[in-house]
Amino acid sequence: MKNKTKPSGSKVKTYLKNNWQLYVMLLVPVVYMLLFKYKPMLGVVVAFKKFNVFQGIWDSPWVGLANFKEAFSSADFWSALKNTLILNIGDLIIGFPIPIFLAVFLNELRSSKVRKTTQTLLYLPNFLSWVIISGIVTQLFSTSGLVNNVINALGLDSVSFLSSPFLWRFIYWFFGVWQAAGYSLIVYLAALMATDASLGEAAYIDGATRMQRIWHVTIPQISSTITVLLIMQVGKLVTISFDRPYMMGNTLVRSASDVISTYVYSVGLASGRFDFATAVGLFQTVVGVVLVLSANAVIKKMGQEGII
Repeated sequence: MKNKTKPSGSKVKTYLKNNWQLYVMLLVPVVYMLLFKYKPMLGVVVAFKKFNVFQGIWDSPWVGLANFKEAFSSADFWSALKNTLILNIGDLIIGFPIPIFLAVFLNELRSSKVRKTTQTLLYLPNFLSWVIISGIVTQLFSTSGLVNNVINALGLDSVSFLSSPFLWRFIYWFFGVWQAAGYSLIVYLAALMATDASLGEAAYIDGATRMQRIWHVTIPQISSTITVLLIMQVGKLVTISFDRPYMMGNTLVRSASDVISTYVYSVGLASGRFDFATAVGLFQTVVGVVLVLSANAVIKKMGQEGII
């Protein structure tokens, strides 16, 4: 006898009949993404228009690349871009490896109580806003702050930490690491929990030291997590938050603290020039995509797995 098989259409109907609840649940996030994530992307056309609030996005006159030409011809734009790259590259060089070292160090601790306590203390700064952190910075490094009081007690002259662009950058990087290291630490600890402990035990039996086991066994097992986070970090080199440089900066270090986000705020948004602000934002997005694709290609050529 020949086996009778139902047509594929009836299988689909049966599947949908049995699992329609899942698709109804899926409908909510899909609609949310379409309405609040993808639909607003249409507003990017403002970058190519002379936007008028009363005329709206679509009725405002087209100006082509005029907003981009204005930005690229401005010395303030290039200064803001330079400062953005300097601060972000410093964050990448200083801030990226530290959570990896901390995660490996905590993973090697035998006392779970010490490990959990340390992890909690490192994660707590992530809940502090940059308004609070900037207040801490002022109390510590101002002319009459705690650090200068200690320096004066030793018979030395006060150091202008917050008025020197060079010293201000290091304070910026230090507190950036302090605030964000705990969040990245959790990601790496989760990756370390998924590693194969038997490989480390085999290396120990073969006579490998602890440092050799960390370098040749532990870190290679989380290399995929490291490369993904590295690629994402490289993609943010021209993107910077507004609150951190704005709250930590001051008029004396504007040559170092004026970045693209503060430039867009002062020149674009504060002046009501939403078209100019959108053009600069679109520039950041395009450069970010190029950096992600470039970093992904380099990582793949080095034999690692990329994100694409």
